[in-house]
Amino acid sequence: MLGDWRARVRRAAVDTAVGVVIALGTMASLALFLTTTYFVILFIIGIGAVALPIVTKAVRRLCNASRRTAGRSGVRVDIPYQPVPQEFEKDIVGWMRRCKWILTDPATWRDLLWLLLNTVVGMIGFLPAALLYYVLEGLAVAGGLWKPILGANGTGRWYAGITVHNWPTAGVAALLAGCVFLAWLWVSPLTLKAHAYFTRFLLGPTERTLLASRVRHLAETRSGALDTQAAELRRIERDLHDGAQARLVGLGMTLGAVDRHMEDNSDEARRLLRDARASSVLALRELRDLVRGIHPPVLAERGLADALRALGIASPLPVEVTVDILGELPAPVESAMYFSVSELLTNALKHAEADRVDIVVRQEHGVLSARVTDDGRGGAVLGAGSGLEGIRRRLAAFDGTMDISSPPGGPTVTKMEMPCALSSPKTSSS
Repeated sequence: MLGDWRARVRRAAVDTAVGVVIALGTMASLALFLTTTYFVILFIIGIGAVALPIVTKAVRRLCNASRRTAGRSGVRVDIPYQPVPQEFEKDIVGWMRRCKWILTDPATWRDLLWLLLNTVVGMIGFLPAALLYYVLEGLAVAGGLWKPILGANGTGRWYAGITVHNWPTAGVAALLAGCVFLAWLWVSPLTLKAHAYFTRFLLGPTERTLLASRVRHLAETRSGALDTQAAELRRIERDLHDGAQARLVGLGMTLGAVDRHMEDNSDEARRLLRDARASSVLALRELRDLVRGIHPPVLAERGLADALRALGIASPLPVEVTVDILGELPAPVESAMYFSVSELLTNALKHAEADRVDIVVRQEHGVLSARVTDDGRGGAVLGAGSGLEGIRRRLAAFDGTMDISSPPGGPTVTKMEMPCALSSPKTSSS
């Protein structure tokens, strides 16, 4: 119980400090609004193209800081800006294109409106600090500050509707200060949340922006899915050409040699038949490995949970697999998650020099999530050209996300999420 109160007081104190920062930021809002408006007007009349992108960058930094502050209060505010076009030319034409991109973005004008209104709305950030000050004032009055005031003017000190002129009224003032303290605990988070909703109303994406962002995302994921599919087809073609196909061609040549030696050299024919049998076994094994690379039989027959456990058993590393899935997942989702985890496990073995890997997979609230942790050397980077980028594109095709934390020296923690819907319920042991 005491710990809960400490946590609430600590949270209210932090919210009070953040509220003061928000209130002080109204001056920056006003200054940026006036400056940006000034350069927009200059741009319209033919000048100001050089300064407008610089000022707009400062505006967006302030607005993004407010979005992050809103997220701290539990109100998520996504960034609604249009994607930056290809690199601008470093001349007047490039600057004009940059200004056009800024001014044609509806989020720019919503930022300006937020700056203007925030000069007033942001002042509510002072409310928690004002309440806290009033609490401290009440305690100071109740603690004896009323005595010198009474001696100076003969009327005592007014506080919260009463005049404190003796110890009984001082006790009442202390009680009132306690009530204001409780109000401070309650009002502080609500004040920040109110400002967060105001921020989301103006700085969050509109339905049109969300639709445009969704279209861009679908176009990117469609392109990524097509690239991944093309790469997979090339891999299958290469494996067939270099593996099973070559062995089958060799098998045909060997059988031809057997036919030629059948009458005159039966011993050589038997040796060639043994070679042909061994070659057919290898070809069959390679075909099975290729099929497993497309869709492992254990995944199709026993589901994602047992397929991941089979991965852990087959790995040279000690792997602990925990799966909590109550239901059957769509086959494409299972396949994407299986191969993503498999590639992360391979990376931990080949590149991270890890000694242990933990895999935790859960499905809850319509989201399939996985966390893969290894104790390797770290330093993994999610970016173009890396295998991790391929995993990210694989998940993005299902509206999935991937986050990686890999400081130098490790550990590396990779979190993956994909929206999914379950069908018939079943319980997977962990």
